[in-house]
Amino acid sequence: MSLKIRLQRHGAKGAPIFRLVVCEHTTRRDGKFIEILGTYNPDPTGQDTKKPLTVHLDRVDHWMKVGAKPSDTVWTLIKKARKGGAEPVTAKAKMEAVAAPAAN
Repeated sequence: MSLKIRLQRHGAKGAPIFRLVVCEHTTRRDGKFIEILGTYNPDPTGQDTKKPLTVHLDRVDHWMKVGAKPSDTVWTLIKKARKGGAEPVTAKAKMEAVAAPAAN
């Protein structure tokens, strides 16, 4: 089983939002995946202007140690996230994100 870290396209026509996912190399672009590692919004206008790139770097490192190969675009996004261009994702931030929608 060969694993890839690549982008899945979501969002509306002309306004894409991408997920960084781990999947088998034979799956379709928007098909079945193993784990979501982050999100990327190439045109951050509207609600998501503060964090166009969110990456779980600890999980990326884990999957790369297991043998997952990132695509060229994902490799560029990972490098950008390591330089500080991404919103850091911590366990506390995850808990706040989960609790916030339930409060509304």
